[in-house]
Amino acid sequence: MFLIKNFTESRIVAWKARNGMNILRVCLGIIFIWFGILKFFPGLSSAEEIAGRTILKLTFGALKPSVSMPILGIWECIIGLGLITKAWLRLVLILLYLQMAGTFLPLVFFPHETFNHSVFVPTLLGQYIIKNFILISGGIVIGATLKGGKLMAVPLGDKAIKLEKRFGRIRRLLKIEPV
Repeated sequence: MFLIKNFTESRIVAWKARNGMNILRVCLGIIFIWFGILKFFPGLSSAEEIAGRTILKLTFGALKPSVSMPILGIWECIIGLGLITKAWLRLVLILLYLQMAGTFLPLVFFPHETFNHSVFVPTLLGQYIIKNFILISGGIVIGATLKGGKLMAVPLGDKAIKLEKRFGRIRRLLKIEPV
């Protein structure tokens, strides 16, 4: 029974290593296209009002929401299409990082709308913004594959096990939880 469980688990891990990056890339692309398309239809996007006011403030009133929302929608759709097709992936990831940096600006510009009582209690809008850390993390992981990086389902070798034991001792001494 143990061998069957181990064999099945190894196969599942190997499948995840082979397919996980493509699944992440396509899912992230779908999210960007989906949210980008909503920006073309006034009143449909949950982020439309705060995004419009943020861009208006960022551009010192020069770019009105009626203009900025379609531009933002195009930007997000380009990111999504680039992620799905892998076209111009390096540029697409730069666009993703810039767009994501902009999504955090309401936390600074409008803290009374994004937090209740303190920065440890975000409003629903604040939570909507903070979840973008996950999208940024996905972009970083995808970026790690640009020069041939891959997820691998390889068991730790002897050298890695020795390093893990050494750092495990250090972690225990410093009372740091393993990652």
